[in-house]
Amino acid sequence: MPGGGGEGELWMEELSSEPRASLFHNFLSKEECEHLISLAKPCLKKSRVVDEETGGTKEFSGRTSSGMFLKRGQDQVVCRIEKRIADHTSIPLENGEGLQVLHYQVGQKFDPHFDYTENGHVTKNGGPRQATLLMYLSDVEDGGETVFPKATPKGGSLLGGRAKRGVSVKPEMGDALLFWSMRPDGSHDPKSLNGGIVRNMTPLGHCFVILVIE
Repeated sequence: MPGGGGEGELWMEELSSEPRASLFHNFLSKEECEHLISLAKPCLKKSRVVDEETGGTKEFSGRTSSGMFLKRGQDQVVCRIEKRIADHTSIPLENGEGLQVLHYQVGQKFDPHFDYTENGHVTKNGGPRQATLLMYLSDVEDGGETVFPKATPKGGSLLGGRAKRGVSVKPEMGDALLFWSMRPDGSHDPKSLNGGIVRNMTPLGHCFVILVIE
């Protein structure tokens, strides 16, 4: 597998077939993670969700993080990461949204939801969402897992998370989680329901990047 930006060798772990989900270990380097956080910090605003009635965005009590979008090709580091994403997902760069950096402080969460959009609406930064790549920019001591409550894990592993069923992925700096909201036949996958568990004890915010691919 082509190299990533992390200190160790980049390798992929299959997590689930429903939804299709894989974890890329050592996808980003520590320096790349810190650079993305530094770009995002001055621009963070309360996160919003897609309004399926209008196609715009709205606030949602089940999403309490803050976030911002980077421009495509914003600098050399972002360009390098965007190319790596395209290489490892086999999806053209132009099919994706700009990188979105999210920041979760202690007690913040994102309730279970679907990443795909209904009613034919598209998002401001891209088209109908078919797949999502989460790149974790920091380690978290307690909480902060990405959970798929309806997924069937391969090998029965919960990957260090606290969920009692489904798949639960504990954030580790530099790892990247790819999952598909659509089945190969183009239909929505109901098992792609996902959420972020409440962050607990760590003093530093839990940050990660989302690339949503159309």
